[in-house]
Amino acid sequence: MSEEKEKGRPLPPAPGSAEHAGIALANTWQVFSGGTRDLLADRERASSWLADNGLIGQGAALGDPCTARLRTLRHHVRRLLSATAGASEPPEDSITAVNAAIKAAPSATLIAWDRERGLHRVVTHPVDELTDSLLAALAADTAELLCGPDASRIAACAAAPCSRFYLRTHGARQWCSVRCGDRIRAARAYRRKSSA
Repeated sequence: MSEEKEKGRPLPPAPGSAEHAGIALANTWQVFSGGTRDLLADRERASSWLADNGLIGQGAALGDPCTARLRTLRHHVRRLLSATAGASEPPEDSITAVNAAIKAAPSATLIAWDRERGLHRVVTHPVDELTDSLLAALAADTAELLCGPDASRIAACAAAPCSRFYLRTHGARQWCSVRCGDRIRAARAYRRKSSA
């Protein structure tokens, strides 16, 4: 498959990305042979990704500074996932960045009432703190993943140059998707055939 066709086709969700927003965030940076795709490259794409993942309402939009903050958090989340997948020491600045994002938003939920839902709990914040709350939610999910029972299942796709992370569904799993596995198997078959 050509580079342009590969870049144009959306990748299937990696195992674990539906349950962990931190994995989904990390996988917004995608590497292909000869190129990359950044699902957070600008505020329109970032807002679309957030809305598609239920993190903001449809029609809501981030500004450029908030989009840059989201990309910075992604960078630190990727570094922490990479360290965990490789069983190496996590970068201290990435731990600090994720902790700062968690602490930036109020965590207390208040009581609210409306006729449709009755009494319910809400986190209230001014509009300018929406990004803090969004980043805190993503960072908190990442912290739960890295410190919870799924941490030992975090893996980086072994189909170079793929840059995605996933949760292993079984011990032998090496790839984030069937697409990556098929690509590697096809390359192996081609090498065997051409060397014969």
